[in-house]
Amino acid sequence: MARRGMERWRDRLALVTGASVGIGAAVARALVQQGLKVVGCARTVGNIEELAAECKSAGYPGTLIPYRCDLSNEEDILSMFSAIRSQHSGVDICINNAGLGRPDSLLSGSTSGWKEMLNVNVLALSICTREAYQSMKERNVDDGHIININSMSGHRVVPQSVTHFYSATKYAVTALTEGLRQELREAQTHIRATCISPGVVETQFAFRLHDKDPEKAAATYEHMKCLQPEDVTKAVIYVLSTAPQHVQIGDIQMRPTEQVT
Repeated sequence: MARRGMERWRDRLALVTGASVGIGAAVARALVQQGLKVVGCARTVGNIEELAAECKSAGYPGTLIPYRCDLSNEEDILSMFSAIRSQHSGVDICINNAGLGRPDSLLSGSTSGWKEMLNVNVLALSICTREAYQSMKERNVDDGHIININSMSGHRVVPQSVTHFYSATKYAVTALTEGLRQELREAQTHIRATCISPGVVETQFAFRLHDKDPEKAAATYEHMKCLQPEDVTKAVIYVLSTAPQHVQIGDIQMRPTEQVT
């Protein structure tokens, strides 16, 4: 069922990065349910192709379009936006969801791990934001929306050494979103920018962070009440359905009610 306020997005195009699993897959599904054309990108697209088939079988009014893109490679990103421009006109909503963590502390972490986090969590997000804005501007789209899926780690630093550099990249996302909001205002556009910052969400994130210690990864989710990807999805839909147009939702911070820190 279409949510009130989502009607204006029907048949328009949303880009969702990191759409193969977790939050990205849940957001992509929800937007297709609301009647949007969704380009879901990831380094591998097998899961997205399966999700696209599920959405079609379920009779959802929108369409999910899988696109293979290595977000650590700027040329891949630019190629993706070029394909979207030629095949689908352009991007109306950009949801920067892709992100990763590596267990590289500040005192003993590898430079390669730090660069990997910076490339995806900060640079890819910034490149996608720039290209999405340019896509909107060249088509005179004045009601677009850029949503950055951030983290509570972008608002506080927890005493776990393996997350400190990751947290720095998420603090960057907090600053980038506020800077984007200011630049959009200076450009006198009604394109909106929002940051959604969930606490721990039960996804594959911990298993990728602790890829050499699956027991430790599983324990991450076992000792606390976690958010689910669908919780974040509901926040995305809420933000997109908000009216009137002059309302700007800058930042949503999300935690389970049992989690107070």
